[in-house]
Amino acid sequence: MEIDLIPLSQLPSRYNIARSNLYTRLKDLNIQPTKQGRKAFVTAAQLQLLDGLHHHLQQGGITSDFLQQQSSLTKDSSVEELNPISMSSQPLVLLQPTALVGAIEAVVKRLLPPTRTTLSYLRELEEAYQQGWLLSTSEIAGLLGLTPTTISRYGEQFEDAGFVFTRVGIRKGGEIAWSVDKSQANWNQPSSKIEVGVKQAFSDTFAP
Repeated sequence: MEIDLIPLSQLPSRYNIARSNLYTRLKDLNIQPTKQGRKAFVTAAQLQLLDGLHHHLQQGGITSDFLQQQSSLTKDSSVEELNPISMSSQPLVLLQPTALVGAIEAVVKRLLPPTRTTLSYLRELEEAYQQGWLLSTSEIAGLLGLTPTTISRYGEQFEDAGFVFTRVGIRKGGEIAWSVDKSQANWNQPSSKIEVGVKQAFSDTFAP
């Protein structure tokens, strides 16, 4: 059974020191004994502190070094035990929801190891497009390196990496289903103009 109070009169013999030395240690450690009637006691926690100082002195240390060590331990413990109420006086950095999501995505990308090559997600999206597969929000998020929350905020349709993603229903499990299509940008006209220009240049140069 743990003893909560230890008589002060037992401590000189415990440490084999004079009573005056004990009072000096009590003063250095800022220990105020508990009085009950005419007797004085120290608590178990205070006894542990006295034991620590005694061991430190027996090892050749000095009281000031021990006090400095205890002060450092107390500061570290105080930092770990901070709660939102005690931190209310500290300056806070407030982020808008969109900025917060972006910051979280950046952290997640740094923490997650790469599981595919740089362009493999494009091949997977191309396969989904060719096969007419319907992808879930989490599947698209994994391919594009985003969060499902970000995907959900894009609305009914969005474009990324040259593909168009459109909401078409609900997958089993309650996730939104997306169709995958190619971007409607007209790439044929510019390429035909370039082709005609190249042919014209060569025909002018090598005309008989």
